[in-house]
Amino acid sequence: MKGQRIRYLRTTDGVQLAWADAGCGPLLIATGNWLAHLEHDLESPVWRHWIQFFSEHFRFVRYDERGCGMTDWNVTNLSLERWVEDLEAVVASIDPQEPFPLLGISHGAAICATYAARHPERVSRLILYGGFALGWNHRGDPLGLRKYQAIVELVRSEWANENPAFRQVFTSRFIPGANDDQIAWFNNHCRRTTSPANAAALMLARSEVNVSHLLSRIHTPTLVLHARGDATVPVTQGHLLAAAIPNAEFLELDSNNHILLEHEPAWTRFCEAVLDFMNLDRQNAAFSELSPRELQILTLLTEGLGNAAIAERLSISDKTVRNHMSNLFDKLGVWTRAQAIVFARDHRFAMRDGNH
Repeated sequence: MKGQRIRYLRTTDGVQLAWADAGCGPLLIATGNWLAHLEHDLESPVWRHWIQFFSEHFRFVRYDERGCGMTDWNVTNLSLERWVEDLEAVVASIDPQEPFPLLGISHGAAICATYAARHPERVSRLILYGGFALGWNHRGDPLGLRKYQAIVELVRSEWANENPAFRQVFTSRFIPGANDDQIAWFNNHCRRTTSPANAAALMLARSEVNVSHLLSRIHTPTLVLHARGDATVPVTQGHLLAAAIPNAEFLELDSNNHILLEHEPAWTRFCEAVLDFMNLDRQNAAFSELSPRELQILTLLTEGLGNAAIAERLSISDKTVRNHMSNLFDKLGVWTRAQAIVFARDHRFAMRDGNH
């Protein structure tokens, strides 16, 4: 994706963790996902539309979790506690000055919930999709646990096999509605995002997750979304999250896919719900005449960036920035950068992430 910036940080236990941001606008941080790769996901027929959607509306920050993608694979400590500390390290690297929203997909929901319970003053909103509070070891489902453990053993022995037969079964649980190209891509993606040992260890660590005791302490506005036919994380886990987090909104999506695909109506509904929850579909009348690019430039202007920095962030020329800035000033009825910033703040433009 044009404009994506990849950086590295070192965690407290010495893991080199890769993170990236793309787009501009209100900050949104996504926790690390299962089977992710910061670069390969940009080409993905499974993940690309997710990244495009969020980076079109936010400064979208994501990272490869430990043991996966561009982050260190040589890791031994895979646990919820470490996953939360990794999120804390990413937040510290960004150093946001205002509360920010968090996106948690699948096991990322537990990471978000833990972070929000620990740092309520830092989080403005929670978006939890396909998430769970209880790993398989805590669900009281012996048959489901045995099936999960059997898959873990197959992962250890078959993950790296040239024959994709097992990975095809694995893929079909995540995206049963995928076409041949999406299935082939995901099958290959499994091998190049992590090792067999890490994949098995990550699955076992997921099974130990239990954040149910934290959910009642979360008072951050929360949107919980879940696919009705999700075979990877049952929709009952979404119900549990929404029922236990005070005043959480719940939306059940008509899909069987754990990862929503671009062609399905559930993806459109997901996008609409997220924008509505974040209030980004309700532009303040004072800014209704601004183009999407002018809105981006105004956002960066209020963050204190100069023309050169804005041009670099948006991958456009300084001259283009100046032209957009001139149009922006005319539409807002201001003469200077300082006046534009004051106007934006007076009209609470900088708080369009849902805090107004």
